[in-house]
Amino acid sequence: MNYIKQIIGFSIGVIITLLAVYFFKNFGKDEANTDYYILTNQISKMNKMVVLEQDFSSMQKTKITSKLLGVYILPSLEKQIVIFTKAKAQVSYDLKKMKLEVDSDNKKLIIKELPNADIKIFTDAEISSLDDSFFDRFTQEDFKRITSNAKKNAEKTVDQTKLRSEGRKQLLQNLNDIFVLAKALNYEIVDETKTLDLSKL
Repeated sequence: MNYIKQIIGFSIGVIITLLAVYFFKNFGKDEANTDYYILTNQISKMNKMVVLEQDFSSMQKTKITSKLLGVYILPSLEKQIVIFTKAKAQVSYDLKKMKLEVDSDNKKLIIKELPNADIKIFTDAEISSLDDSFFDRFTQEDFKRITSNAKKNAEKTVDQTKLRSEGRKQLLQNLNDIFVLAKALNYEIVDETKTLDLSKL
């Protein structure tokens, strides 16, 4: 929801900026300097943003079998615990590390460098149910070890490659607002990173 509000707000800013372009041009301002100011101003407003979040959850059951009182000839005891795990994966891009050059003389917006994705995974584990006996209780060490393993397993369920790819697509959708503005100002967009498909712009 916050992301949608950011996009709506940014889009409104683009519209206002385009109106400003019309105003400046019709009142005799230098076109090249005006275009440069408008583009660089919009680029400077693109602070670090989270572009994608995904939530994962799962139930993990652990069974532990041991001998009663540790004596081999006595019956085996079994205890089990069910852990509910949650993982939140977050992809963010530090757009301050993005390098865009505005060449107002040749009317080019040059993409020099794009930031790498920063992936963070937050996990939480809660005991959903547990079944042990008077003779074979779960210890604090058991709880610590089992919940730690459950969190690690929850992290493994996150497909970071897919997440990175989807985050990249979302990043480009955000950058598209800058590209639309550049096109409206009759700027050519040059991708020196060779990673973007600009054919649809």
